[in-house]
Amino acid sequence: MSALLAVSGLLLVMAAFGLTANVVQFVLTWRYFLKRPERTSPTIGISILKPLCGADDGLADNLRQFATLPYPNYELILGVKNAQDAAYPLALDAVKRWPGRVKLMLQRGEPGLNPKVNQLCTLQEAATREIILVSDSNTRVPDGFLEEIASIFESDPEVACTSNPIIGIGEEKLGSTLDHLYLASVVTTGMVAAKVMGQDIVVGKSMALRRTDLERMGGFHAARNHLAEDYVLGRKISEIGKKVRICRLPVYQVSQRRSYGEFLNRHRRWAIIHRTAIAPSTYLGQGMMNALPWALLALLCNPSRPTLLAFAACWAVKAMLDVGALRLHRPAFGLRTPLLVLLKDLSIFSAWCNGVFRRTVVWRGNRLRVEHGSLLRPPADLAEEASPDLAPRPALAAASWAKPPRRDSDRTAA
Repeated sequence: MSALLAVSGLLLVMAAFGLTANVVQFVLTWRYFLKRPERTSPTIGISILKPLCGADDGLADNLRQFATLPYPNYELILGVKNAQDAAYPLALDAVKRWPGRVKLMLQRGEPGLNPKVNQLCTLQEAATREIILVSDSNTRVPDGFLEEIASIFESDPEVACTSNPIIGIGEEKLGSTLDHLYLASVVTTGMVAAKVMGQDIVVGKSMALRRTDLERMGGFHAARNHLAEDYVLGRKISEIGKKVRICRLPVYQVSQRRSYGEFLNRHRRWAIIHRTAIAPSTYLGQGMMNALPWALLALLCNPSRPTLLAFAACWAVKAMLDVGALRLHRPAFGLRTPLLVLLKDLSIFSAWCNGVFRRTVVWRGNRLRVEHGSLLRPPADLAEEASPDLAPRPALAAASWAKPPRRDSDRTAA
């Protein structure tokens, strides 16, 4: 009994550490968003690269918003792996509706094991502007989004990259709701607090890079065999002595019908990314910041009135912090929010534990092993046949704009 009491006490100390860290993160994030975004009258050109894979929730509206942004000097380049992708008809329709603004590229070659980066390699070849903005297909943006990014680049030549906080909208099913709660309370607060404390975190859902710096780093091709391409690019920015800026305007992730199983599988994959990309001590620190599961384990080890009160207090404080993080940019989820916070934190804890032991992910239909630095390798039975570090880069053919293909020979410039 004394051993369980000691373990329970240790777990409560861990929970207290995590809760304190969450309070600090929230305060730093709240103070950061009190300042207004930069607003000048920028003219720098921006190429928005949007790799597509499948028909996301609200994809047509997402593309429409990006095609009609009021910024005067930008282009929108959509990419699909092939014309069989479910997103292809919607992308083609966008090209027809906004022919002077929107272009569509079919992926040329397959230089690496990261399917998103494979598309980005093709899209980079087609981009013509000075700033390269990678924007996921399931996002929308607020007024002034491009203006803030352009103002940052024009005002400081030492900035090589900007990244945006992420807020979720449109949730209808449980998985989407939990995902949006996680984005507000963990991803956004984490990236902002880290930046305030002097550590750069690049989030690939929305990241803009200066073309000259991107080429100096080897382009997207340099991250072709890494699952966390944003992590790799962030490290390379540090290596060339340039800076990363976190914007104050968020991007909005549109997710409506993600199931709980999809939410859990996604975060299991993310946990493997984190475990392989960062030091073990940092991964342990991430786990300790998830205070609620440690408080619950303490209660299970020593069921008593004091541990029950400690767990209830931890739950109440964590729920208030998550509600506060949501309300920085959007409404919370009403009276059910505390239950959602508990379910979200326990689910993230199970994904974190999964990341300790597993190294294999299934992403976009590909089964891959993730090694140190988020390096991707084929499954063991294919390792001898394909070595991603030694594989030569396939030559990219001249970029061509996609039209409705009858046969390969019919794909001509638009």
